Amino acid sequence: MSKYYNPQRSRNLFDPSSTVPFRISRSKIELFINCPRCFYLDRRRGTGQPPGYPFALNSAVDSLLKNEFDSYRRLQKPHPLMIEAGLDAVPFKHEKLSEWRDSLRAGVTYLDKETNLNITGGIDDVWINSKDELIVVDYKSTSKNQELTLDADWQIAYKRQIEIYQWLFRKNGFKVNPTAYFVYCNGLANKEKFDKKLEFDIYMLAYKGDDSWIDQTINDIHNCLCSDTIPKPNRECDYCAYRYAANKHKDGIAEV
Repeated sequence: MSKYYNPQRSRNLFDPSSTVPFRISRSKIELFINCPRCFYLDRRRGTGQPPGYPFALNSAVDSLLKNEFDSYRRLQKPHPLMIEAGLDAVPFKHEKLSEWRDSLRAGVTYLDKETNLNITGGIDDVWINSKDELIVVDYKSTSKNQELTLDADWQIAYKRQIEIYQWLFRKNGFKVNPTAYFVYCNGLANKEKFDKKLEFDIYMLAYKGDDSWIDQTINDIHNCLCSDTIPKPNRECDYCAYRYAANKHKDGIAEV
């Protein structure tokens, strides 16, 4: 059994009788949308989906972008990408920026008093325009031969991610511009030589968010957590399909 994956934990579980606010991260909201059953097993019963491997190169790109935009933040000047996109904005300078970026321990947070759920999300960046409106920014990286867009069906998760961040800032009393930006880096794989460096084209993809779905989703999450009944399997969930198929052979499976 992997020493990194605990298939049955006893901490950080939702207790319907508890008065302590329960933390729900942006990624767990996405998990609920994709599969309420997997979400329930994770947050209520302590059995989460096995984690994927970290994307080290993507993390490196994120860190380098943060360093670069932070240098312009200290100067309170627009980054060249912002000028190229015609944005009247600069990177937002705020004492809580490091906290907002810490998705594991902090993030941008809002306690929903109706459900007692503490909603959190760790941002990549946030800018501010001349109208004192915050512009939510997320960094993405990939390597494709075609022009980057936000049109793929699976990219709805990226859009929901941005909308949750916008919602969190609004709940914290900030004015938020409805248009967010993805700083999307595309690694170029068609160079003649590697020369120990990876080159990128960088796209600024605008997206107008709509967070009107979030309040109802939080209520649905709370109702799910408070129930003593495990939600039905989701036919479109790979994990549910695997558990179903493996369960058919349980008599022939040895204990780990």
